[in-house]
Amino acid sequence: MEFRELRWAITASQHRSIRQAAESLRIKQSTLSRRLRNLEHKLGGAIFERTNGGTRPTIEGREFLDEARRIVSESEAMTNRLQARWRGETGGLIIGVHASFSAGNFRATLLDHWSRFPDVDVRMVDGSSNHLISDLISSVVDVAFVAESTASWSGRSLMLWSERVVVALPKTHPLTALDVLHWGDLREEVLLSSQRGPAPELLKVLIGNMGGSNPCRLIYHDVALDRLLTLVGADRGLLLALEGATGATHQGVTFREVHDAKGPTRLSFHAYWREDNCNPSLRPFLDLLRERYPDLAAVPGAD
Repeated sequence: MEFRELRWAITASQHRSIRQAAESLRIKQSTLSRRLRNLEHKLGGAIFERTNGGTRPTIEGREFLDEARRIVSESEAMTNRLQARWRGETGGLIIGVHASFSAGNFRATLLDHWSRFPDVDVRMVDGSSNHLISDLISSVVDVAFVAESTASWSGRSLMLWSERVVVALPKTHPLTALDVLHWGDLREEVLLSSQRGPAPELLKVLIGNMGGSNPCRLIYHDVALDRLLTLVGADRGLLLALEGATGATHQGVTFREVHDAKGPTRLSFHAYWREDNCNPSLRPFLDLLRERYPDLAAVPGAD
């Protein structure tokens, strides 16, 4: 029994005549009539009563058509689910997160993706650049967003946006009197740091702009950004961060941009992924990135 025969039998039951059913199917009446008789022959009994007044299902035919509708409906639903999965409209996507996204481009990108693909289950994995690259290699994450380029990665990448470097200060700190800070203003200050997120990259920028291996007194904590900001609010030190962290409010904390000789200091973000990643949900996400950041996506060698 062919799947098409079930569809044609269902269509025939919805019309008063074989002619009308054939017209709706855009086939010849003789073709439909022959197909229905072949189906009845396979089943060993009549599905339709054919009279001068039209065509209608027999008692056995109604039972058969009920089952045929169920089979067709379930098959169409299964096909639609699979096609949506192949198009990346359902399923899951695991994103490696390198920095806060309470504000800025990364947050806007996620909101856009959630709006377009509400049935894709997006999960986040936090980590430093080294950890995220390791997670990519072992296929723990599908795509990772990392500040600054990563020489250890030989897979695919896409240059994205840049974020300004900011410093989190206690609201009572004297430096809050300045609209923007320069790197020299941080000399002799106590800076909080960790090995998580973009902290190692920010430390390199600090050293590059101030010179020396220990330009400030650094106090390391093995905690996440929100806990470090709580310490800033308690006047335990200052904290270098990226502007994506400025969207959340922390008691007693304010932010100032840090400028170098050329203006605001920035770190560039890149997306990294494996060429052999077969997750259908990844491709639409990468297409979204290229759509949102076309100028950067077109940079030679960026992809």
